[in-house]
Amino acid sequence: MSHAVLLVEDDKSIATVITEALREDGFEVTACESIERRDVLLGYGRFDVMLTDVILQDGDGLASIDAVRRAAPDMPVIVLSAQNTLDTAVRASDSDAFEYFPKPFDLDELMQAVAQAVANRPSVEGVEEPEDSALPLIGRSPAMQGVFRMITRVLRNDLTVLITGESGTGKELVAEAIHELGSRKTGPFVAVNMAAIPHDLLESELFGHERGAFTGAVSQQIGKFEQANGGTLFLDEIGDMPAEAQTRLLRALQSGRIRRVGGRQEIGVDVRIVAATNRDLVPMIGEGRFREDLYYRLNVVPIHLPPLRERPEDVGALVRHFLGQAASEGLPNRLASLGAIEALEAREWRGNVRELRNAIFRLALMAREDVIDRSAVDDLLPAVRKPEGESAKHGLEAALEAWFDEARPVDGGVYHAALAAFEKPLFEHTLQRTQGNQLRAARMLGINRNTLRKRLSELDITPENFARRS
Repeated sequence: MSHAVLLVEDDKSIATVITEALREDGFEVTACESIERRDVLLGYGRFDVMLTDVILQDGDGLASIDAVRRAAPDMPVIVLSAQNTLDTAVRASDSDAFEYFPKPFDLDELMQAVAQAVANRPSVEGVEEPEDSALPLIGRSPAMQGVFRMITRVLRNDLTVLITGESGTGKELVAEAIHELGSRKTGPFVAVNMAAIPHDLLESELFGHERGAFTGAVSQQIGKFEQANGGTLFLDEIGDMPAEAQTRLLRALQSGRIRRVGGRQEIGVDVRIVAATNRDLVPMIGEGRFREDLYYRLNVVPIHLPPLRERPEDVGALVRHFLGQAASEGLPNRLASLGAIEALEAREWRGNVRELRNAIFRLALMAREDVIDRSAVDDLLPAVRKPEGESAKHGLEAALEAWFDEARPVDGGVYHAALAAFEKPLFEHTLQRTQGNQLRAARMLGINRNTLRKRLSELDITPENFARRS
């Protein structure tokens, strides 16, 4: 027996691709382009799952989801959207959507989600009105869309989250978003930076102390755990936590109870833990510097924040956001030209989003014109420095020169020999950048996905080997 799918999508090309893929997988598909037609179809037919765009010809597909729930309360809904913002992902989650896919999406992942939705048929809970978020988590890149989707999956539960990523990528912003958009938003959000507290004071800072517990403890102090009771405790730079404090933290997470330094009474606390680190904790476990059992207790839901250099397509939106922020803080109201954006995209941003923000505030203050252009970027920001020992030549040029020296190709054979030498590492590097996602890799390369799959098979490249491991 085939399952019936209702597709609500006003982009004809996307609707055609999805329809053909679903039918190839054995689904019966009924497609429409408007909310009005959707409601008519729901009134006369039964569907096992619905796929819907958000912005349609006659309204907002999510805002009108209550009508869908009344007509088919047990039907899973999968949301598709070109509005790739955190707010859209949260709205999809708040509507009890089975899954949310930002455009462009991986067709294979979408087909898998449809099959799972049909198999699971989850029950539907009440729908709450979504709230707008002013949190500056910005990014339309596939990597950030993955972050947004992970955030929405932890909003209705208290699972412990471990956020990883380089310094300056916005790990605390993710923690704040999980708190502000989740069920604990009415409780306190307490952040503590492990690297900023002397090791001998860390346990007192986390768990509090009683009067006289140690020299200088002239009065009782409430620790961060008790301060965060009923809310969220954000443990930043967890990799810098000393071994003794790790043991006490593990005990607190296991029991839900703490004891102040110098105290005898155990105190129950109701706290959600979100931890973050810019370190790789796995080798630290092998070196005995981080407890393995604590790592597994913290790493229930991993969220990895990509460095800015891996998502240059987000730089423009971030620049506009920071220029607006600068103006709101009293700096001149500036705009950025396309040339300025391109110049900023080309930079490495080793300090990530934090470094970009500081640079934009500097440009807003010091630029002579209201519109910041490429020359202002070049004049006012430090020149991009190459790492020590790196050749002055462009990396690709240096690689070609080295290949010529080593391969010594004969006349008439350079073109095909070079393609054979560089095609495989090019594909492998592209898969590395897209974390094994073939649809994104094909789009980046500018070739058809079927062509990519054929060449990967011929070159003996396995895309799954490049998927990120949590």
